[in-house]
Amino acid sequence: MTAPWPKVRLGEVVTERQERPAPGDIELGKIRVLAKIGFNEGKIELRNDSETKTGMILIRPGDFVISGINAAKGAIAIYDPSTDEPIAATIHYGSYIPNTTKVDVRFLWWLLRSNAFREILMEYVPGGIKTELKAKRLLPVPILLPPLPEQRRIVARIEALAGEIERARELRQQVIIEAEALIYSAMRAVRIKLLQSSYPQEALGSITKVTSGGTPSRDNPAFWNGSIPWVKTGELIDGDVNSTEEYITKAGMENSSAKLYPPQTVLVALYGQGQTRGRTGRLLIPATTNQACCAIFPNRAKLDPRFLQLWLRSLYLELREDAKGGAQPNWNGKMIKELKISLPLLEDQRCIVAELDALQAKMDKLKRLQAESAAELDALMPSILDRAFQGAS
Repeated sequence: MTAPWPKVRLGEVVTERQERPAPGDIELGKIRVLAKIGFNEGKIELRNDSETKTGMILIRPGDFVISGINAAKGAIAIYDPSTDEPIAATIHYGSYIPNTTKVDVRFLWWLLRSNAFREILMEYVPGGIKTELKAKRLLPVPILLPPLPEQRRIVARIEALAGEIERARELRQQVIIEAEALIYSAMRAVRIKLLQSSYPQEALGSITKVTSGGTPSRDNPAFWNGSIPWVKTGELIDGDVNSTEEYITKAGMENSSAKLYPPQTVLVALYGQGQTRGRTGRLLIPATTNQACCAIFPNRAKLDPRFLQLWLRSLYLELREDAKGGAQPNWNGKMIKELKISLPLLEDQRCIVAELDALQAKMDKLKRLQAESAAELDALMPSILDRAFQGAS
């Protein structure tokens, strides 16, 4: 049976660094400034600054760095010991020199990110995790500290398990990517087969009405928070639209280019951030849109709205590449109108839709299972840390 871990104050294993940047070093670009510490991985992000703020602190390689404001969220880092570049930070951060004869800095990093340490803070620090963790509050806090060899054994085990969790995350993400690639490939294969068939083909502009929306002035509160749904491109995620994040008033619609579109209108994002451009949506409610959404009204006697949406989805990657390579970075109404589409009989269109929707349902189920496994992975690391830092039995 192993002996209980001894209890020591944090101030016995780390010392606050109280150095300050030399005058002018920040302004001259000799020292970069800490921008933030990532909550999950404890990664330090730096920026160049043009002025020294009052009370800046110096951080040297190998220092243990704690965000006084966001420590409870995981904003704790070890500044790269392999560099020779000191950095600066505002007084909302603390820089601490670890006593490496007593504590393994990786052990301390994992410990301070654990629920066990948060519970200690709640007990010993007035205000607990909601209080800014300055040195005077942090250093008296007691922790259970095993001998160095035990610390290193614990760190090795934690990091081996963390590596396995990360590999599982990567595999989960790869499954999602492959599922999306499969549904896209299936839609594209259908489109190519139809274009090579004897079915008649039309430009979209000849069998649809293509238009776009508008945005009421944000300066007039009378135009917003009404009862009319208003769709933004970010809400187009290749599915059905039955609710919106924002609503406008009748006055907002009448005093802008926004128009009320009926259900079964097919929307496509002409432009937007990241992967938004080219994403689609099908309205299941009457709604307006912003000007970045192209609204397409198919001739329902020739073209099923859902068939049209899937046709546009099958073009997503190709049209993004075309737009990237030319002078026109975004889509526009003219491009949409010129797109060719095959026109099987409506009954055949609906059969194609049913087959692709069945495949999509399988992919959606797979992604739901992957999301559940992601939640399980998220819960694993806190559980591992709880077991690691409960002390000797």
